[in-house]
Amino acid sequence: MSTLTLAVPRLFNGEEWRENAYISVQDGVIISVSEAPPSTHTLLHLPADHLLVPGFIDAQVNGGGGVLFNDAPDIPTLERIAAAHRRFGTTAFLPTLISDTREKMHAALQTVRKAIDIRIPGIVGVHLEGPFLAPTKHGAHAANVITALTDADVAWLAQPFPGTLLLTLAPEEVRDPGFLTALRTAGVVLAAGHSAASYEQAMTGFDSGMSGVTHLFNAMTPLSARAPGLIGALLDHPDTWAGIIADGVHVHPANLRLALRLLGPKRLLLVTDAMPPVGSTVSRFTLGGQSVEVRDGVCVNESGGLAGSVLDMASAVRTMVSQVGASLSDALRMASTTPAERLHLHNRGRIAPGFRADMVALTLDLRAARVWIGGRED
Repeated sequence: MSTLTLAVPRLFNGEEWRENAYISVQDGVIISVSEAPPSTHTLLHLPADHLLVPGFIDAQVNGGGGVLFNDAPDIPTLERIAAAHRRFGTTAFLPTLISDTREKMHAALQTVRKAIDIRIPGIVGVHLEGPFLAPTKHGAHAANVITALTDADVAWLAQPFPGTLLLTLAPEEVRDPGFLTALRTAGVVLAAGHSAASYEQAMTGFDSGMSGVTHLFNAMTPLSARAPGLIGALLDHPDTWAGIIADGVHVHPANLRLALRLLGPKRLLLVTDAMPPVGSTVSRFTLGGQSVEVRDGVCVNESGGLAGSVLDMASAVRTMVSQVGASLSDALRMASTTPAERLHLHNRGRIAPGFRADMVALTLDLRAARVWIGGRED
């Protein structure tokens, strides 16, 4: 059995800050967090200007390292994406397949099954964003693959899956709310997104099995005086959560601030919606049949619309702190503890005994300096 102890000057464990702590790791799992150094074979001291925090967990990663999951849903693609995002503190993520054919969806799930089986670091499930979306809200997704959820779809999506299966759909396009209940019962995490749902339709979806909302404020009905829409339903339903792209572009900082104030850090989780440029020099790629280029740090398609982001999780944390005014504790919760809880990753998101040793050492300017996944440093 391999044992490692980190001597940490300052630690955020997912709930609170601690000073001068010793974290002991054995076979990838945290076995103790103490104030005195235990007997160990290896003692590693972190510098005084480093903060140790739980590893970041991203529910929406389309690509990175120059590749896109939709283009090649295979193991080499996942390895490149995972490596690209680890550099920025992401220790667990859901490879995200945007709207595509059912054949591509099946291939993506099979690839992620294999990735989990062979233990590619960081792969904890899959996010199918579409194709069961509102035709009027497809955004950068290819319109020709948008389709309705069928009985056959429910049957194969409800089959046992070794990780988290997150499905984004438009609740108003689901002809039978029982479909949502069946999927939720099978363990699928359901989120509303790319949706033109009314308040009533969204509330029916939440009551039938949906628990979250994908990229809050983007590609959905807005909140207005007599039509609360999907956003109003989310705010009015206490058991829901929302992912949000905190790059200062997809969502205005004032709306990021309002979302945090109204939902709190236990219902709001940071996502990147990352594309191939993250962790690479790529500045052009194809998405949904359209060419996308990076302009001034923003992914824009031929229609002038936003098409994912070049955001990484460490940058999202910095945005929440510097542009939104969130406390560092809340920003870190939204990047790790809250996603772990909402995505049913019960042994991640905290630095505490019994949890996986997925950890990130941050510099004082909140950049990832060192990363451990399952106790192994990348």
